[in-house]
Amino acid sequence: MIRVSAILPAGTWGGPGDDTITLDREDRHRRRSAMTGDKGLGFLLDEPTAVHLQDGDGLQLEDGRIVKVLAAPEELVEIEANDMGHLVKIAWHLGNRHLPTQLMGATLRIRRDHVIEDMVARLGGRLTPIEAPFDPEGGAYGHGQTQGHDHSHDHDHHHHGHSHDH
Repeated sequence: MIRVSAILPAGTWGGPGDDTITLDREDRHRRRSAMTGDKGLGFLLDEPTAVHLQDGDGLQLEDGRIVKVLAAPEELVEIEANDMGHLVKIAWHLGNRHLPTQLMGATLRIRRDHVIEDMVARLGGRLTPIEAPFDPEGGAYGHGQTQGHDHSHDHDHHHHGHSHDH
């Protein structure tokens, strides 16, 4: 199978590419994966460490062809607040739950989750369901992806039965 020889950052290469591949957030964070482009081109991504592919990146194949990465629309909710201080408070609560969050300036975006949406509404946030690509902030130490908690345990940070050593 033909391999990806280079990842070309969005904006550093031109043209539509020889194929495209449409991926959601999880599928854009990979180390090794056999992939199939939207037009049927098969190839292998095989990197030494996990990479986070951005919308518009180019995957240059060994034969010189380029596959353009497209971020798939996902079911999200956009969060607005009364002012920046209020938005920061909501962001703090999302971060306290290790919830992947996209910072959009005066708004936040998260994946649809009725439990979290209820919490944000109780905090006074305004919620608008949308469908859009999702590209949340990476981890605090430069790692490309944050991991969310499930909602089957309580979030009392004194006795909640799991480690925060991610």
